[in-house]
Amino acid sequence: MKIVVLAGGLSPERNVSLSSGSMVCQALRDRGHQVALVDLFFGLEDFPGAPEDLYAAPIPESFKRVSRQAPDLAQVRASRKDRSPSAIGPGVLDLCRGADVVYLALHGACGEDGRIQAALDLLGVPYTGSGCLGSAIAMDKDLTKRLVAGKVTTPRWETVTITHENLEELAQRTQLPVVVKPMDSGSSIGVYIAHDREELRHALAESIKLGGRTVLEQYIQGREIQVAILDGKALPSIEIIPKVGFYDYENKYQPGAAVEVCPAQIPAEWEERLGRDALTVFNTVGLSVYSRADFIVTEDGTPYFLEINTLPGMTPTSLVPQEAAAVGIDYGTLCETIIRKSMEARKGGL
Repeated sequence: MKIVVLAGGLSPERNVSLSSGSMVCQALRDRGHQVALVDLFFGLEDFPGAPEDLYAAPIPESFKRVSRQAPDLAQVRASRKDRSPSAIGPGVLDLCRGADVVYLALHGACGEDGRIQAALDLLGVPYTGSGCLGSAIAMDKDLTKRLVAGKVTTPRWETVTITHENLEELAQRTQLPVVVKPMDSGSSIGVYIAHDREELRHALAESIKLGGRTVLEQYIQGREIQVAILDGKALPSIEIIPKVGFYDYENKYQPGAAVEVCPAQIPAEWEERLGRDALTVFNTVGLSVYSRADFIVTEDGTPYFLEINTLPGMTPTSLVPQEAAAVGIDYGTLCETIIRKSMEARKGGL
């Protein structure tokens, strides 16, 4: 098949996406497919050949490394020669039109939020993962929680818009400890656990830099366990045990920073409930093909649902490939399964 892998883009998870895209591209090429890897934001701006030449172009080394820091998006935007306000770079949509399928290795805004899915729907181009509506809902942590709150257990939460004017009022009235997280971001970018007022003020101030729309979530003490859904079934759960702190951006993408145990060493009834709850969220939000749901499990075995990711990472340290491997699905087979099931979903109108 002719496959375009879209990566990069313009979100705080840009660097993670480039790494995911490079691995997906190489895996699919190794299995005999024609694969073009392109940065959604920069497009073909600096590519010296014809668009078709991308299918044989080497993968840039810069795509393969995940930086320990999120990118400076203002700097990224300023470095594009094309000054168009579009989040889609030159030549990208034309390249996608010529493909059999587009593999979305994007993360965060304009990747997981349904916008690129809607654009590809209008072009009639099949793509991987959930459709535009389910993607948009899942990207909104507040809306997702509202939909699933009566069906699964989730921590108490409040969604606020933080400004310099109301920061101190929020810092004084918010119950501690609390988790502060952007409403529509991933990879734990901008996530803080505040145990005192000073930590909370810092977290709120940082949230303003990410737009201000923020979820203040009850802090639940427990084990961090995540469950992937693939083709309507739960994969074995995986437990994340950071060596220092919590599972933040640095601990996610720095090899060796966290211990990951798959399958998680938990009682069978815990595993069954986690899988059931992950699938409940998946179906309630209206997702398709695959996803990864994040939970905190307390000592009594209660799983607290945190969020669900519609385009989980596919980097060297990502969790979904590890869960798939636990049931004998290697990385390349996982990529091909996602493509096959996504094309079936698109034919079904999802």
